[in-house]
Amino acid sequence: MIALPFEQWFTALALLALMVSLISAKLRAVYSFIVVTAALYVVGVIDLQVVLGNTINPSVVTLIMLMLSALVLERTSILSWLATKIADESYYRTLLKLGASTSVSSAFLNNTAVVATLMGTLLNNPFHSAKKLLIPLSYFSILGGTLTLVGTATNLVVSGLLEEQGYDGLAIFDFLPVGIALLLGCGLVIFFIAKWLPNGGKASTKNKQAYFIEAEILPGSTLIGQTVLKNGLRSLNSLFLVEIVRNNKLISPVSPSEEIQSADKLIFVGDVREVSQISKLNGLEIYSANDFDLDKNLQEVLVSPESILIGKTIKEVEFRSRFDAAVVAISRKGQAISGKLGELKILAGDKLLLATGNDFEKRPNLERNFFFLEEQKIKQPLTFKQNLVGILGFVGAIFLASASNISLIETLAAYLLIALTYGLIDGSKLRRRFPFELLTILVCALSIASAFSSSGLASELVTQSSSMLESLSHHQALLVIILLTLVMTEIMTNTAAAAIMLPLALSISTHLGVSYMPFVMAVAYGASASFISPFGYQTNLMVMNAAGYRMADFLKVGWLMTLSYVAISYLLIPIVFPF
Repeated sequence: MIALPFEQWFTALALLALMVSLISAKLRAVYSFIVVTAALYVVGVIDLQVVLGNTINPSVVTLIMLMLSALVLERTSILSWLATKIADESYYRTLLKLGASTSVSSAFLNNTAVVATLMGTLLNNPFHSAKKLLIPLSYFSILGGTLTLVGTATNLVVSGLLEEQGYDGLAIFDFLPVGIALLLGCGLVIFFIAKWLPNGGKASTKNKQAYFIEAEILPGSTLIGQTVLKNGLRSLNSLFLVEIVRNNKLISPVSPSEEIQSADKLIFVGDVREVSQISKLNGLEIYSANDFDLDKNLQEVLVSPESILIGKTIKEVEFRSRFDAAVVAISRKGQAISGKLGELKILAGDKLLLATGNDFEKRPNLERNFFFLEEQKIKQPLTFKQNLVGILGFVGAIFLASASNISLIETLAAYLLIALTYGLIDGSKLRRRFPFELLTILVCALSIASAFSSSGLASELVTQSSSMLESLSHHQALLVIILLTLVMTEIMTNTAAAAIMLPLALSISTHLGVSYMPFVMAVAYGASASFISPFGYQTNLMVMNAAGYRMADFLKVGWLMTLSYVAISYLLIPIVFPF
């Protein structure tokens, strides 16, 4: 048995416990990291100064600032605009547009936000099965994350670990040369493996739990004479066009090539909080709400069994004058709804979304007719000026940081201050969406990596395996690091894999007497190579749940992606970052 000092033995056991906990997934990842970090602190392997220092590590602060900035960018129209341009009758053209938009967005934005935004459009696209598109969406977001330092949390963690070890951090575009090759090479592989993806049919267009919303095309609308697809009516976020009522005739399902005509009644289903998307379209008016302010909260009510409305239509009961409210949308649990909103007979248990006037609460018999549920806050899109500030401000912050001595922390801080000043986001949302869990994981991961290095365990592992390392060339050692990091990423998480592998990679480069950069980049790229398991990368898990993929679906296509990724990174890293 190897006679190791207590600190090294304890650190080794702590790392083993962490890996077992992450692989078994019986405990949330954040708790696993906290427990292991606390144990290392209690026995004195790491001290308080190390933990507090990691809290203000520049890479950690940069990542947090970047995620908060991404919340601002999420509110702009950039991702929604991209989403409307992706769907195409040709599957491979759709795949090409998807790859370009996703990878470029993921190079600068949080991958999760990009996938979450584009996923809704792909699920409701009129041409192709969502199962043929969502795995490529996740894969392209992973590849896009390898293009820049800010493309993924993993790259920032690696940079933070380097700074902690006394090395220079990584620059924003250090990743670009190899990243572009990975995107192009593995992007071609995605086109090849697309034929192996499951085809589950088109996404369901009717959500029986969603609200039923009617809008009318007004004379002079710019939508008239244009197809549904050109008008972007099939690309609205969380809203789906299911029917058109024209001259008392019902058109359902609605073809993307259907031309819009004056006085058409458009029937949508979906999330009523997104209803402002409809009202912002030129010459499209939401049913019965033209005299009410949709910018205010909407009141959600349930029709009481004692209501006088039951069995009657909204028009028959003169709803507007009776209650000083307009029915904006209706939801009927367990039953599909079809036809005009004003001509539907109301049933007990129907949910109604009401745009209310000033006298609504003064009207008699409200309690008899309705059970009050909750107010629904309508999401308001940003103005053109706000969109311009939000998009150009973010681009400017990234460019200024890369082209000057001003740090990314400073430029992003200025961007957030401008965003708050211009009303692009409010402080309460930043507080609600602050990534406390991610911050905790990053600080703990850096602390554990520090223990791995400072205890001497990393150097000891290299020394004990020196005979094997001496028989390896620099290139072979590099391949070993890539493969080890990749395997750890697949069985736990990319952040954990990077935190554990980087100290070992630095020790190996020192032992071999070569530059540390090839091995550092091997860890960074290896920690992003999660294509086989849906559990190693958050975007894989997101699309798995959304499209109903099985583990076998990822295995079927992921092995070729992984082989291609390893081959490209192994060949190019030593060229871009010489030994």
